[in-house]
Amino acid sequence: MAAEDDWVTPSDLAEYTFCPRAHFYRQQTEEPRSRSARAGETFHRRRLGAERWREEHPHLPWVAVVLGLGLTVVALALLLAPLPP
Repeated sequence: MAAEDDWVTPSDLAEYTFCPRAHFYRQQTEEPRSRSARAGETFHRRRLGAERWREEHPHLPWVAVVLGLGLTVVALALLLAPLPP
């Protein structure tokens, strides 16, 4: 969205490059009139929200990988451990 003094930010350019329609919807201040327009706005809002969430949590996939590997190592250690007599 353009700043109040009509400067175009790099984020505006990136958003427009990604999807000109998303940029259009962000500029709109009134509610969409048709069902398909509302569906498009909802899609863009969810997509943009998901992208922002991923940007705010960039290390989460690596945390999941490390936890998965850790659990795998623990499971293998328990499976391969010798049984008590």
